[in-house]
Amino acid sequence: MSERLQKFLARAGVASRRKAEALILSGAVTVNGVRAELGQRVAAGDEVRVRGERVAPPAAHVTYALYKPKGVISAVTDDRGRVTVLQLVPPSARVPGLHPVGRLDADSEGLLLLTTDGELTLTLTHPRYGHEKTYRVWCEPVPGPEALRRLERGVALEDGPARARRARAAPGGCTLVLSEGRNRQVRRMLAALGCEVTRLLRTRIGGLSLGAMRPGELRRLSDAELAQLGYTRDRADKRSP
Repeated sequence: MSERLQKFLARAGVASRRKAEALILSGAVTVNGVRAELGQRVAAGDEVRVRGERVAPPAAHVTYALYKPKGVISAVTDDRGRVTVLQLVPPSARVPGLHPVGRLDADSEGLLLLTTDGELTLTLTHPRYGHEKTYRVWCEPVPGPEALRRLERGVALEDGPARARRARAAPGGCTLVLSEGRNRQVRRMLAALGCEVTRLLRTRIGGLSLGAMRPGELRRLSDAELAQLGYTRDRADKRSP
């Protein structure tokens, strides 16, 4: 059986589907020594290379939940020498293609997923799927009832309006539920109301909770926990031929 090249690259953990398409269009991908084309299909036995390095899909994808501490970068590598989330993964668990799903900025902490599954990355980060993420925010001043209602109605940001699905009061700040993840969005939304965030903790992605995890702790997710994210590999396979 064959499959589209961009899906093959996503399953191999090379990149998300969208980024795999960009790699193909840039000429970085070859199949059997010939420059690949977008939409091309590959089958067992075909030799796929990205920038000259051979790609083989892993026997099974792995996905971890990580409590990202403050000060750690949500990236595979960093040319400025800062600590990245991949450096928190023990060598025995650091498999090829492992990458963070989305990002938390360096000043934020909490639940972050690491996976080799490009389909999972696409499902959880593409706006059309609308996966909810919950944030516990400490800020000064503490937003009152009207400010919380404004967050739910939407505030104007430089890259377009943004709104919280839910905004609730919490000691020292609030709890926000968002269905998108623009750069530093929570901080910018509160800044639009005159509130400065002093601590930002992501506590939940979809139905998966940070729970009692401690900063720097890593654990592998089970299929049942992946289902809490609204994701199964059977559904992913049916979505893309």
